[in-house]
Amino acid sequence: MTRDIAILLFDGFQLLDAAGPISVFECALRYRPGAYRLTPLTVDGGAARSSSGIALDSRPLSAMPAPDTVLVAGGEGAPSALGCGETLAYLRRCASASRRVVSVCTGAFLLAEAGLLDGRRATTHWAHSGEFSRRYPAVELDTDRIFIRQSNIWTAAGVSAGIDVALALVAEDMGEEIARRCAQRLVVYYRRPGGQSQFSSLLEMQRPEGRFAALLDQVRRSLDGAWDVESLAGFCCLSPRHFSRLFQSEVGMPPAKAVEQLRVEAARAALESGERSIQKVARLCGFGDAERMRRSFLRVLGRQPSSLLRAGEA
Repeated sequence: MTRDIAILLFDGFQLLDAAGPISVFECALRYRPGAYRLTPLTVDGGAARSSSGIALDSRPLSAMPAPDTVLVAGGEGAPSALGCGETLAYLRRCASASRRVVSVCTGAFLLAEAGLLDGRRATTHWAHSGEFSRRYPAVELDTDRIFIRQSNIWTAAGVSAGIDVALALVAEDMGEEIARRCAQRLVVYYRRPGGQSQFSSLLEMQRPEGRFAALLDQVRRSLDGAWDVESLAGFCCLSPRHFSRLFQSEVGMPPAKAVEQLRVEAARAALESGERSIQKVARLCGFGDAERMRRSFLRVLGRQPSSLLRAGEA
């Protein structure tokens, strides 16, 4: 059976939002020829120009009234597309007639504008979360996820998350093994380290040009080290007191809290990626034992490490 995959575009779409999933589906066709038929769509058809200036040829919405799956790209042109009644009507129709409706990045704004996300959990690019929440208060926004599935509605986070959600769609259609082989061929993670988190404590804390960027990177590479204030200060060739004052000023938190966050992030990644031994994770991530890790998880995440053992795509 051939499944029609419609890629809904508009002028100013983000090229990778479309090209990433298209590449995943193309790869899946190597293992199961004829499984998918990929069709870019726009309201009237013709060339859809991405924000990069590169255009994709498309067919009009009327050419595919109810595809198996419609995937909505995001991008700089999304705000203009929100005012297109024909696009919104098409999405509402697909929500009831198609097997799946999927958004990538700010494509979630179009689903929300069409009323498809009211009362549902959803995600979008973290940089647009404030605007999204203000505009669509009826949607339960969770920006700490790479993608979220709610019945037949899927939403994915920013840009490259389109690859993640497309792999999940392939896994649903063809099984985990083919999806995993697609990820290998594309040289991407099948399950990202860090599970579904969009955020990295390291990226939030460090500035590439900052004084402590090298230190934070070193801590992450050797989390099981004895990273007390004295050893952290010694790495930076500063006195502990002077180091603590500078670190707090630049990073915005005490050194011990920063180390704890990095350890919790790494432990969370290990558990969400399939590691079953909490004790082993606690040792490798520098907590020493499972009880210390449990207390840190409660402080930082507000949840137990054991709650992540079965974590997956919502």
